[in-house]
Amino acid sequence: MANTVKAPLVYFVAPADGSKPYQYINADTSTGQRVRNFTQEPQQIEIENVRGKEDTLTLDTAGFQYFNAPAKHTSFSSDAEIEAEYYPESIELLKKLTGASRVVLFDHTIRRRRPGEVDDTPQKRQPVAGVHVDQTTASSIARVHRHLPPVDAESLLKRRFQIINLWRPIHHPALDHPLALCDFRSVDTKTDLIPTTLKYPDRDGETFGVKFNPNHKWKYLKGMATDEIVLIKCFDSIQDGSVAILTPHTSFDDPSTPKDAPLRESIELRALVFYD
Repeated sequence: MANTVKAPLVYFVAPADGSKPYQYINADTSTGQRVRNFTQEPQQIEIENVRGKEDTLTLDTAGFQYFNAPAKHTSFSSDAEIEAEYYPESIELLKKLTGASRVVLFDHTIRRRRPGEVDDTPQKRQPVAGVHVDQTTASSIARVHRHLPPVDAESLLKRRFQIINLWRPIHHPALDHPLALCDFRSVDTKTDLIPTTLKYPDRDGETFGVKFNPNHKWKYLKGMATDEIVLIKCFDSIQDGSVAILTPHTSFDDPSTPKDAPLRESIELRALVFYD
C-alpha cells in the first residue's frame, strides 16, 4: 500500500478588499452554492497514509487521533435514534478516550456523497471539500454559553475545555472522498488561519479559513472502517504552546480509490469536552 498520494486540496483565499470573510451556512437550493465573499484555490498536496502508524499521532501532538471503537448503534437512519442511542455511547467513549469529566454533544451531521446533486440542506449534507477549522476561540466560548446553563458555563470556562469532533464512516469503509487532516505541528497559527463569519438564519458563528502553507503536513487513514474513528480537535483552551490547539481538515478525491468503491457515508458528532 502506497505511503502517500498526491491530490488537490482546496485552500481558502481571503477577500481582495481586506473585508472580513463570511459565508452563509445554507446553500442556494437551485445551485448548491453558498453565498460567500472569499474564494478558494486547489493546491496539489502530498497526503500520507498513516495506516500502521496511527499511534504516532495524538490529540495533544497532532490535534487528531485514531482509535478502534466499534459502535453499538449501527443503523444511523434517524436523528431521533442517533440522539437516543449513539449519543450516550459516544459520550462515554469520549470520556474514556480523553479522561474528560463531562462531555456535552451539541449536534451531529451525516454526510453522504451524491455526485451531481445540488441540494446541500442539513438533511442532505455532502463531504466538505475545503480546508477549514470548525471553531475559533470566540465561537468556542460562545458554544459553551449557548449549550449550557449560565451557572454551569461560568465555572466550566475557568477550567480546561475543548471542542472535539468524533468522526466515523458508516455502513462501509470510507475509501471514497476520505478525510484528510493537517498535523498541528506544521500549522502557523499566526498566518495560516483567517476568522470567517458563518451566517446562520438566526445568528452568526465563526470558523477559520485556512490559507495555503507549503509546510503543512497532511495525513489520512486509508479505508477507514466503520469500527474506526478519528477524534478531531477543533479547539483547546490551553494555548501556551504545550499542546495542539486545532486541526485543519477537508475531504479529498483520493486518486487511489477503487472505481467500484461505494460512495462515502459518515457521521460526525460535535462535543464540548470539559476537564476537572
